[in-house]
Amino acid sequence: MNLFEAVGRLGHEQVVFFHHRESGLRCVIAIHNTALGPALGGLRMWPYANEADAVRDVLKHSADMTYKAAIAGLNLGGAKGVLIGNPETDKSEALFRALGRFIQSLGGRYITTEDVGTNPDDMEWIRQETRHVVGVPQLVGGSGDPSRFTALGTLHGIRACLEFKLGHADLRRTSFAVQGAGQVGYHLVKSLRAAGAKVFVTDINEDRIEHAVAEFGAEAVPMSQIYDVDADVFSPCAMSAVINEDTIPRLRCRIVAGGANNQLESEELGTELDRRGILYAPDYAINAGGLMNSAMELQGYNEDRALRSVARIHDIIGRILALAARSNIPTWQAARRLAEERLTAIGRIKLPYTGG
Repeated sequence: MNLFEAVGRLGHEQVVFFHHRESGLRCVIAIHNTALGPALGGLRMWPYANEADAVRDVLKHSADMTYKAAIAGLNLGGAKGVLIGNPETDKSEALFRALGRFIQSLGGRYITTEDVGTNPDDMEWIRQETRHVVGVPQLVGGSGDPSRFTALGTLHGIRACLEFKLGHADLRRTSFAVQGAGQVGYHLVKSLRAAGAKVFVTDINEDRIEHAVAEFGAEAVPMSQIYDVDADVFSPCAMSAVINEDTIPRLRCRIVAGGANNQLESEELGTELDRRGILYAPDYAINAGGLMNSAMELQGYNEDRALRSVARIHDIIGRILALAARSNIPTWQAARRLAEERLTAIGRIKLPYTGG
């Protein structure tokens, strides 16, 4: 791939490659935009087939983080880190502490936190070498696992979608097809069932499905059939790019609203959902609860304040839906417009973040 062409097209400020032979560290950090403040983004650990795949992943996700922080009203920029390796076999204290030293060398322009393949314990190792990390365990004063807050924010956003599309937010009158019963999906299914909603659930892991059925009374659906479920809301909470040319014709829902990142294979598919009369809650807006929770750690973590912050997602989604209806544009365009308006307005009074 032509790296400079890709970076220029997406508008990144900086892409850094870290390598430490002794610990096996191979990491790429992409800082997309620091107009609003230091760039915060999760550290994803994955056994990428090659370096090009890792770079594509980090460039795409870091750009999305810029819009997520902006639409959430946070004074943070967007970034992402990818650590090449198998999270089941390749983790070590030396690996994460070596990465922590490299992150420290960026002078605060990048703040890391957990993501796919990493957890609060990994962040605690990183914190031994740098203060530019959040998502450390609650026992040591951090915010811990953000998945509960991602699910809670998603639920707030779902209520806004129900009010807009169905004229009510009564979960007892609503059915859901939840794709993924992992960290975020687990908490979302739990909350939906506690509120009396009808929930169909699937996951690549059969044990997770059985657990959701036994603990919450959800109804199991095979992975291949989740798109065909006749439910009010389809809620992707696992894989990326699940809304694609193959799956859109199969959807029988009225709303797509879930906690997964990068749900659309391409932005044009958000326009196609709109054409089909399916309301789409832009993923980086509705799933910003985890980021909001982690950001609280920078100010001294307080769970009550984090919960109040996450509750704002209801109004954020409401603003997006209102703008889309008023301007006769798809919701993904409305979300992008609101995020870019804030980036432009604040960017005029601030220079790129230089650290410190």
